[in-house]
Amino acid sequence: MTASGPKRLEPSLHAKIWGSTELEPWYPRSQDLIGEVWFPPPADLPILVKFLFTSARLSVQVHPEDDYARRHENSAGKTEMWYILRAGPGAEIALGFRELITRERLREASLSGEIEELLRWIPVKAGETYFTPAGTVHAIGPDLALCEIQQLSDVTYRLYDYGRPRPLHLDKAAEVANLGPHPGVSVPEPDGVLVRCPYFVTESLRVEREVAYELHAAHLLVCLKGCGTLAGEPFRAGQVWHVPQSASFDLKPDAPAHFLRTSIPPAA
Repeated sequence: MTASGPKRLEPSLHAKIWGSTELEPWYPRSQDLIGEVWFPPPADLPILVKFLFTSARLSVQVHPEDDYARRHENSAGKTEMWYILRAGPGAEIALGFRELITRERLREASLSGEIEELLRWIPVKAGETYFTPAGTVHAIGPDLALCEIQQLSDVTYRLYDYGRPRPLHLDKAAEVANLGPHPGVSVPEPDGVLVRCPYFVTESLRVEREVAYELHAAHLLVCLKGCGTLAGEPFRAGQVWHVPQSASFDLKPDAPAHFLRTSIPPAA
């Protein structure tokens, strides 16, 4: 591997009260409740990749868009997508509301816990993609493993947290929340693009045999399944690789491999 070739990003594991010990086959089983595995990005790609593992419901929350986040948090906003890796029986996520509500109702329901019933809970299965733009009130249920691709931001406003001793952010959350329904599962484009938005473009890439790999734009390769060699270095599921602009190399899977490839969209 040369200095201008792909580079594997180092993961960091984060324990969460809603996390899981069952991280296989991406990572070894853990004694701790690991909720998130982060891959801090290189300077040229402000895209954060995470693997999430759940054994309980996450808080009901919302993220602000860029302008609000800059004014109030000195940060970028947070638009994200989820690719479902594993879903146990009855696994579900919440996106938006079943019907349009008011901001006053949002606050009241958050304080009472009724917000759980107002949300649109969606049964999910492995292989599905969900796009969660900033302003979407959302939650993730238990017994799930997913890959999250997001803006490089960690600004989260909690609306409801099941009585856990963590702060809520009702005023800010009510200001930024979209109050209506969410369209649900994303339909892939014919060319394999799963999500296309101003912050990232993510596509599904399946490789069954050795290929001469080349793509002009800098991007991240997220290995979801398979193993083999990439530019002469071993790769396996659960890894994220930074591929610099105009890099070219041999990609040799030992068996059919599946990647997510994500990059910054070209300027208009």
